[in-house]
Amino acid sequence: MATRINKYLSEAGYCSRRRADKLIEEGKVTINGKIPEIGTKVGDRDLIEVEGQRIEKSKKQRSIYLAFNKPVGIVCTTDRRVESENIIDFIKYPKRIFPVGRLDKTSEGLIFLTNDGDIVNKILRARNNHEKEYIVNVNRTINREFIQNMSNGVEILETITKNCFVKQLGPKKFKIILTQGLNRQIRRMCESLGYRVQSLKRVRIMNIRLDIPTGKYREFTKEELLELNQLLENSSKICE
Repeated sequence: MATRINKYLSEAGYCSRRRADKLIEEGKVTINGKIPEIGTKVGDRDLIEVEGQRIEKSKKQRSIYLAFNKPVGIVCTTDRRVESENIIDFIKYPKRIFPVGRLDKTSEGLIFLTNDGDIVNKILRARNNHEKEYIVNVNRTINREFIQNMSNGVEILETITKNCFVKQLGPKKFKIILTQGLNRQIRRMCESLGYRVQSLKRVRIMNIRLDIPTGKYREFTKEELLELNQLLENSSKICE
């Protein structure tokens, strides 16, 4: 059965479909020695290569799902040409894995890594009710007006952010739960209100909480993975 090239690469555990499309656009993917277009389909007899490396799907490949506590300074990319230390080199996991989404270099906390391109696609595709929880410290004292403004939506990037849950935890510290992922959203929201983020840590993604030391990772439990898949299934039905 023919499969779209981006799906093939994700199922082979090489990268997410989104990353695969970018690699195709950059001319780094070939099918039988020729550079394909996005959406090109491949079959079992086709030779798939990325930058000269042959990519094959293993029927016995074990799916890997990791929760990692990313330190500040680590870049969430599989591109080893970046100047700063990237997440793959830092973890040194023995199997090929890639991060799900991003967490800024100056931020820390929970990020997923996997070799399952399908779950990456589901998480990034679904646009509703996928909660991400953060603990944030800012440069000056916050007040009730700040909490209300953050909760009710702030104008950034030519849009208004969605309503969200915000709770003050200290004079300059608060918790925020987002269901959208605009570029540097929390930092931009704070800047729009005259504050500057000094530290930002993601402590939860959906049903999985950060419970490991900085720089360490662990596998999802069976219970976590089951609940995560149930949440993704419900969301994908709503999205469709």
